[in-house]
Amino acid sequence: MLKDMSDENTFEFKLLGTGTSTGVPTISCNCSTCISKDPKDKRLRCSALITYKNKNIIIDTGPDFRQQFLNYGINHLDAVVYTHHHFDHIGGVDDIRGINFTSKKGLPIYLNSETLNNLSRIFSYAFRDYNETGGGIPMVDVNIISEGDFYVEGLKITILPLLHGSLEVLGFRIGNIAYCTDTNYIPDSTLELMQDLDVLILDGLRPKLHRTHFNIEQAIVQANNINAKQTFLTHIAHQVKHSEVENTLPEGINLAYDGLTITGKLL
Repeated sequence: MLKDMSDENTFEFKLLGTGTSTGVPTISCNCSTCISKDPKDKRLRCSALITYKNKNIIIDTGPDFRQQFLNYGINHLDAVVYTHHHFDHIGGVDDIRGINFTSKKGLPIYLNSETLNNLSRIFSYAFRDYNETGGGIPMVDVNIISEGDFYVEGLKITILPLLHGSLEVLGFRIGNIAYCTDTNYIPDSTLELMQDLDVLILDGLRPKLHRTHFNIEQAIVQANNINAKQTFLTHIAHQVKHSEVENTLPEGINLAYDGLTITGKLL
């Protein structure tokens, strides 16, 4: 755990959710993972919290956004950064209203144009000038990002372009940590941005092949190629029972789990 959050060269990176789009346990399933009592087999939808100089930045607001906020005792939010527009990464947008009630202003969000277009379609009431009052709509301040670096509350974030099937999505590098969920292809130009990592958080869905996610074997190959000091696999499906799969992974590669907290360093 990070001891001194005032240190300008350190930040805290907490995984709020490490599960696939259905979450784990998956409803109506009685597989050994879904009925497991192991807390590491309980996976909310993928999201992460960055805390820097007492500012909180969340990556993605999935359907479990409210629950994650409450589970981890988060008392304020300063910005949201989006990887892409699939529902398991945006489904909690309406709960931004709770942030607005406290802050009395729009919440800054950072996203690419395609994600904005889909947010505007799915949550159309929040992006049209209906002059609604009474807290009926989530209020956001939109910031478009596409490539290179951008800054949120003084924190430098580097965009890592990825492919999720045919969809262009965003990974992010913050200092010595890279977060690359929902991908099955990392372009060479992105690999160049991932040199000298201490920690890589990488999509590793399940043992079986998938057309838009790395399976565990593919993730291991990518992790070895990137050569971070430590890799954690995320976006994990219910086909993965933590206690069984964890023991099969190579040294320096582990399964992520909800609540995993890493101390990061800025470069």
